This record gives sequence, C-alpha cells and structure tokens, in this order.
Amino acid sequence: MPSAPGLYLHIPFCSAICPYCDFSVQRADVPARKRFVEHLVAEVALAGREWRDPRPFDTVYFGGGTPSLLPAADLARVLGACRSRLALATPAPWIFLEANPEDVTPDACAEWVGLGVRTLSLGVQSFSDEALRFLGRRHTAAQARVAVETALAAGFDTVSVDLIFGLPGQTAEAWRRELAAAVAVGPGHLSCYQLTIHPRTRFGVSAARGQLSELPEEGQAVLFELTHRFLADAGFAGYEVSNFARSPHHESRHNRKYWDHTPYLGLGPSAHSFAAAEVNARPAGHRWWNELRTPRWESRVAAGERPALGQESLGPNALATEAVMLGLRTTAGIHLGGFRARYGVDLLAANDALVARLVAEGHLVVRAGPEGDRRLVPTLSGLAVADGMAAAFELPSLSTQDNRARSVFDSLGQIARAYDEAERDETRKPAGLRGRFSGLLGGKKSS
Repeated sequence: MPSAPGLYLHIPFCSAICPYCDFSVQRADVPARKRFVEHLVAEVALAGREWRDPRPFDTVYFGGGTPSLLPAADLARVLGACRSRLALATPAPWIFLEANPEDVTPDACAEWVGLGVRTLSLGVQSFSDEALRFLGRRHTAAQARVAVETALAAGFDTVSVDLIFGLPGQTAEAWRRELAAAVAVGPGHLSCYQLTIHPRTRFGVSAARGQLSELPEEGQAVLFELTHRFLADAGFAGYEVSNFARSPHHESRHNRKYWDHTPYLGLGPSAHSFAAAEVNARPAGHRWWNELRTPRWESRVAAGERPALGQESLGPNALATEAVMLGLRTTAGIHLGGFRARYGVDLLAANDALVARLVAEGHLVVRAGPEGDRRLVPTLSGLAVADGMAAAFELPSLSTQDNRARSVFDSLGQIARAYDEAERDETRKPAGLRGRFSGLLGGKKSS
C-alpha cells in the first residue's frame, strides 16, 4: 500500500533575514501576519476543491520562514481549515513545526503540544556564539541549549536540532565541538547541512566583492565524513545524507515522502506539490509550485485563483531518474526488485560495469536481503558523492518523449525546489542535492 500523502504549509515570516537565506521569507508586522493567515485559510479551501488523492494526509508540516512567529491561535485556525476542507488522518496526523530557539518557552511549547505538534524542529544552527553572530542568528549558544531542554521537557515525541557546517575557516575540531554540544543536549534527531553562498543574499554580495568564500570542497568533505562517523558513534544513525536519528521512531515521516515520490500538497508562497498517477500502467506524476512572493500569492488567492507559478509533468523515465538520485542519498539505497517492478528498468544489468567500478572504489555495495532481494546501498564515501554517482547511471528506457529525465542529471533545479519542501530555509538544503563533493568522484559530474 503506497504511503499516505503529506501536507506542507509555508509560513514566510522571519524576525530577521539571515545573510545566507535566499528563500521566500520576509519580515512583517502583526497585521500583515493576520492577513497572511486569512489568505492561507482561503488557499486551503481552494486546494480542497482540486486535490484528487482520496487518502487522508498523515503528516502536516509547518515550515518557513519561522512558523513559531505565528500565535498558536492562528496555527489552530489553519489546522481547523485543513480538517474541514482536506482529509486529515484520524485520530490525528503527525504535525511538525519549525521554531527558532528565541521563540521557545514553556508556555509556547504547551500551546504547540496542545495543537498536536509531535515533532519540534529547532533552527539552532550552531552552539558557538561566534558562529551564530557570523550567521546572523538572534539567539546565543546558551539560549539554544535552554530551548532544546525546554522542548524536551514539554513532551514532544521528537525534538530535532538543525546545525550548519562548512563555515569559512571552520576546522574539524571546531565542528567536532559543535556536534558534541548537540549530542549532549539530548535531541532525538539532528539535521546537519552545509552552508552555501547564493548570489541574491548578503553573503553572496560579500562573495562577489571577494570578502567571503565557501570552505573548499576538500574541507567540506572532511567535515561531512566527520559528521557521519561522530554521530554514528554517539548513537545517531544517518538515514539520509543530512539527517540522523537516535531510533527509527525519530526519523522524519514527512521528509521521507519527498524522497520516494509519495504525493504531497504544498500551500503558501513558494510551496511545491506533487501528485502521482499512472499512464498505461506506468508511473507518472505532476509537480507544481506556487508564486514565490507573498504579495503576488495573496493577490491570486484573493481573486479565487490557485496561485501556481509553474508546473511540470513527469513520465516514468523522469521519475526513474529522480528515484536513482534520491535513493542514493539514503542509507537504505535502491531496492532493485522494486525499482524494476515500478519503472521497468533492470538498473544493475544496465549499469554492471559502473556498479563494479563504484563497488571497487568503495562508494557502493550490493546488499542481499533475507528473501533474495538486493539493494544498491551507498557507503559513507558514496553518500558524499551521491550526485556524481547518480549522474553516472544510465537508464536504457529513456526516450525522446521523456527527455526531461536526462536533464535531471544535467540540471538539478526542479528536484532541488521540490526537495526544499522538506527543508524550508537555505541552511536546510542538503549537501548531495547541490552536487557537493561530486568533483571527488571520477567520470560524469552533475552541475
């Protein structure tokens, strides 16, 4: 039975715009936030008339931006609209909420728990005051620790902490101290993302002037490997290139939907959606994304329009190409029998020489299951070069009628936008999706 769909709700507000962030976020006063909630409720109603998947949403993810800036009463109103206009799982879906440490108080946590929030994701980003100042964050390391402790005491099923690595000049020892501090406060989940400098940000302007640069690729690779080894030793199993959990219970039920083509509906400015279908008994899909800017999004919703900015149709070959890339980003890898049954491609037979080389180089293993099934599973070094490794695979069923498939490996922009539904600010864009470390792998390289 396919997984139930997920619902993503984008809250675009931040108390300050971080110098590395190039996503759809803004500062806004209370009246603007109230107006936004009115429009989000209206978009829920619009979506309820058009969403065709009859299965109830079993996850609801409030991402941003900073959803914790909205009062609990506004979050409750949005959830109420979702319950009345969309089918939510009973007795309740698993609700995720992103929050900044400075918004975490015992009273706020009690209200969020009362709303049914089960995973609280904290944008800590660093336990170093110096690094926090560089990143433009408003909290201190001490406040971050208190926020995690307060959240844990409030009784959420999972408290997740986000960290950023790859800051200019960051050493392995400095990053090790960050990881140790994160483990010490006791969250159930950690997400560790690389810093990327984008042109339309304050960091981007500084980089263009020669005042700032990313950590060299080799240094980032060292920190990536350190992250996985240190957290594994501390009891956090890596289940995706950037995500780690103390147990399977703490893994993100919502984010997994983005990795295996489970349908999801995204509402709010810049939100993405994906609907699965079948054409001639073969998998197909449709992906669309909303207006990026809040004023334009509000204007279209107020006019009774679905505020879609763009869309694309995906045939079986395009989906298969994405499945290779997304599968090689996870420690579960690619189930070969399931891949062949779904996409009609014997991935191992079509890439026997490549797989043999990747196995010999230590990037990949072919793992046999208890029932004779086999998986292509990336090693730690393979996770570090996930994009480059995926780009080297050939899918013999590619056709001119589905030429989007090959372009996925040549330009990962569309998948990056879709995947960003799971990780809403720029600190949360995982390494492999940006092609990080791909230069360390010989052969074909993704851009």
